Amino acid sequence: MGILNLTPDSFSDGGKFNSEKSALKHAEKLLHDGAEIIDIGPQSTRPNAEFLTSKEEIERIGSIISRMKKEFPQALISLDTFYAETVKFGFNEGIDMINDISGGQYDREMFDTAAATGLPYILMHVNPSYETMHDKIKFEDITLEVNRYFSKKTNELLEKGVKDIILDPGFGFGKTVEDQMKMIGETEYLGFKRFPLLIGVSRKSFIYKPLGKSPLDINEETQKLHLKVLEQGARILRVHDVAETAITIRDFLRKK
Repeated sequence: MGILNLTPDSFSDGGKFNSEKSALKHAEKLLHDGAEIIDIGPQSTRPNAEFLTSKEEIERIGSIISRMKKEFPQALISLDTFYAETVKFGFNEGIDMINDISGGQYDREMFDTAAATGLPYILMHVNPSYETMHDKIKFEDITLEVNRYFSKKTNELLEKGVKDIILDPGFGFGKTVEDQMKMIGETEYLGFKRFPLLIGVSRKSFIYKPLGKSPLDINEETQKLHLKVLEQGARILRVHDVAETAITIRDFLRKK
């Protein structure tokens, strides 16, 4: 899954792809480098990011989804939003999956909307409100906590009629460095092997801050983590550096 941020304030590529022309050009590069899914993000969720309404998200997306579907029909398009209204817009434009960082907690209509679309839904573990999204919580057992959350939320989704669920343990959201490294080591226990697991560690601060590096200088460390989670059953990697990750995946598959 290649990341396409339409935001002017994302922490590692802010402002690069927030025009339609540059977004389409970057999508083409991501696909050329080996991405199978393009994850479109109209709103940054980094700490202290600008908060947008659904209306503002929709305005920012414009006709990018429909143009991408026309120009790159082979690509699967994921829409990164926590708003049901943005999902409805994206569904009408042709998205293939919903990537909701809020687990349905920031918009009460999200689960019903996901069910109505029939699209695959990515469920992420996160703190319960937008305001507390990045508050660091030291959990007694992070793996147990994430699995409790997944159990509760997947039951809700299944009851609503959402059939295709993908789990994201939420690296970079309200977790200590220690807990995130523990999740890397215990990836095989996340999600009960019942649903596909998505891992998004690309350019996350729990990797680069302890090393005293920038988000753009940790590709080697990131690929080592990608290999670790692939070996434990991760099925989707959400990344900025698609070409490098494609090599990691090829090497992993060759060794299997």
